[in-house]
Amino acid sequence: MTTAALVLAGGRSTRMGRDKASLAWGGSTFLARVVATVAAVVDEVVVVARPGQALPEVGPLRAGVAVRHAVDAADDRGPVEGLRAGLASCDASVVYATGCDVPRLAPAFVAAVIAALRAAPDAAVAVPEVAGRLHPLAAAYRRAPTLVAARALLAAGSARMTALVEGLPHVVVPEADLRAVDPTLGSLANVNTPADLDALG
Repeated sequence: MTTAALVLAGGRSTRMGRDKASLAWGGSTFLARVVATVAAVVDEVVVVARPGQALPEVGPLRAGVAVRHAVDAADDRGPVEGLRAGLASCDASVVYATGCDVPRLAPAFVAAVIAALRAAPDAAVAVPEVAGRLHPLAAAYRRAPTLVAARALLAAGSARMTALVEGLPHVVVPEADLRAVDPTLGSLANVNTPADLDALG
């Protein structure tokens, strides 16, 4: 079973005031850090951008990991469009989806979520849940059913990731299992504002 990761980088970053993919932290950019993290776990990585967006280089990765790029078919359709574009551009049967704004994402977290989906053959999604909140942009998806559902959702005029997950058979990855591999849950800590960036240290 091949695996891929989609790194959605096409958001407008309105709260940050500048493109989050290019933000620097820890000697690298956010995009390069996230791509390197998921590349430690999966067989291929797809970086999804909005039309006309320039992205920073991601640098060398683990040998054998392919990196490709996809572009949203239309601007401002949200992460469901990014997911659709990425799924349409890869061949893997299981795909982990993440934003580019989680610089503390841990490889063990990615691996645990993918493992949860593999352990649930009747599910199309394995989605983390913390304090009653689902995290669709830290979830693993089965490519074929999710691509069909994403296309249908967009055709209906909806772009809510939670609606996508709830419309598919899914399994919840509980907080205890997540903390077992990432005790501080840094993998779920999105950096959305300048204050969030300052708090990274």
